[in-house]
Amino acid sequence: MGESGNTAVLTLRDKAYEVPAGTTLRAALDRAGISPETILATRDGEMITDDEIVRKDDQIRLVAVISGGSGA
Repeated sequence: MGESGNTAVLTLRDKAYEVPAGTTLRAALDRAGISPETILATRDGEMITDDEIVRKDDQIRLVAVISGGSGA
């Protein structure tokens, strides 16, 4: 973890991103280089929105969203 230990972890597929706690999920995603429109985020099994504050020691699981239409 970081020097202050005031961090959270975002996990997307098999990659973990350490981000600072105390910011919004959107800011944390931006810092990790992840587009908020491409994922769904869960914390403790509950879906959270990108305006949620990331807390110290959070383990946030990110699930990639596949978008697309039927083409019809």
